[in-house]
Amino acid sequence: MAILPITVYGDKILRQKTQPVQSVSDDLIVMIKNMLDTMRNAKGVGLAANQVGINKSVFIVDLKGVEGYEKFRPMIFINPEIILHSDEKVVIEEGCLSLPNLRADVERSKMIKIRYLNTDEELMELEADDFLARVILHEYDHLIGKMIPDRVAEDVKSKLQNELKLIKNREVDIDYPITQL
Repeated sequence: MAILPITVYGDKILRQKTQPVQSVSDDLIVMIKNMLDTMRNAKGVGLAANQVGINKSVFIVDLKGVEGYEKFRPMIFINPEIILHSDEKVVIEEGCLSLPNLRADVERSKMIKIRYLNTDEELMELEADDFLARVILHEYDHLIGKMIPDRVAEDVKSKLQNELKLIKNREVDIDYPITQL
């Protein structure tokens, strides 16, 4: 498969609502496999299609390398919809492959329920909590054009401006390919 360049802050596609998948084709399966390879190469736990420049409502999650999730199998979410958020919120520091070297505390629901299609085009529902819920919500945000800076308080956002400028200008030291200006 292929390692794809990851889109970073400043790339317009990250701010657009993604388009629904009409059907699961062979091309889509290849794209998903490339996304998995790309995510693993970058040592991520999730990746949305628009993070590799593809305007499709698809994201993947693989927590296998995370302590406590060693038996986890990669999950593919096609045309996902969050159908339930818990009122209980948790604040935890997050990072993002499209925001290299940037980390910020983000408040998210502790538990969610998501509806999505799998690669067999079966409608699925999943209840998730804790870290899995957080990763799903983070990747879902990408599909609706949201990123970490949109989920933090204004004072935190203003403190991130220098880092965001460096990322936008591709002035970051990372070991995975990103899109170029």
